[in-house]
Amino acid sequence: MLKTIITSKTRIKLLLKFFLNPKTSGYLRQLAKEFGESTNSIRVELNKLTKAKILTREVKGRNKIYRANTTHTLFEDIRNIVLKSTGIDKVISNIVQKLGNLQIAFVRGDYALGVDNGLIDLVVVGSGINMKELERVRLKTEELIQRKISILVLTNDEYSRLKKTLGEKPLLILFENK
Repeated sequence: MLKTIITSKTRIKLLLKFFLNPKTSGYLRQLAKEFGESTNSIRVELNKLTKAKILTREVKGRNKIYRANTTHTLFEDIRNIVLKSTGIDKVISNIVQKLGNLQIAFVRGDYALGVDNGLIDLVVVGSGINMKELERVRLKTEELIQRKISILVLTNDEYSRLKKTLGEKPLLILFENK
């Protein structure tokens, strides 16, 4: 969907990078290496997005660090478009509505870092998760969004032990039962 609206592939990659997970940041050479593109094409797009105030730029040493401008009036709109273009919005609504006692669902791996590699690595935590329904929703959602979804289902106890081991909070939380 984004490819028909935005003709610059580099700009699409930057929007995915910074708006899938707004906590993500990056600098020119890192982005060029990650995207496999020249620093010049990345620089042009970063300058355009920064000038439009869609991205912010912070100088740290010799690097300029870029991230999504979460205070921009269009931030939520851009983020929603990015989420819809990747299909994550459908994953969220389909899974949350039909699974049972869900505590938290989050994306890990490349998508959590803002890289669209075609595989969504989803972790679902809860009790009494309906595995048949989860598989049905996964297959239906994969067809809708044209991306593969890998799902790890954990109980609350398993997740607690895993959190102690990893010591990190998930980067891209899709749903959290508070």
